[in-house]
Amino acid sequence: MPWAALALAAGCAQAPEGGDRAAADLFSGAVAPAGAAEGTCWHRATRPALVETVTEQVAVDGGFRTETRQRILREREVTWIEPPCPEELPPDFAASLQRALAARGAYDGPITGRLDAATGAAVRRWQVARSGPDSAVPSRAMLEALGLVPVRRAD
Repeated sequence: MPWAALALAAGCAQAPEGGDRAAADLFSGAVAPAGAAEGTCWHRATRPALVETVTEQVAVDGGFRTETRQRILREREVTWIEPPCPEELPPDFAASLQRALAARGAYDGPITGRLDAATGAAVRRWQVARSGPDSAVPSRAMLEALGLVPVRRAD
């Protein structure tokens, strides 16, 4: 099934036998964050810190000494994303996602029905451009905006 990678991303279920194992490499699963509602699925996206290394030659006593130092330009960021749970997704989910992104000019690859690297990159670009998470895992909010999953209503 093409949406097996999303199942792994959500940390809710195992990929079914014969699932899309190549797509699974795009995602990593996680348990739900503290306080998450029961029955919801989650993905933890980690953006690594950005570190700059500076090497300089410093003059000392008629010669030079090499000094190297590092500084953090951006701290490591952890973001919790709520994708839909696998049982909420139709069998043709990946193809529907690719078509929805293509219709909005965010994906120009073939409609393969697989959550491959090109699809993940399009998801990431779409979400980041709309102040969403910097992740290839589609959030529930993104999929609701694209009309791909039912909108949850507040009780």
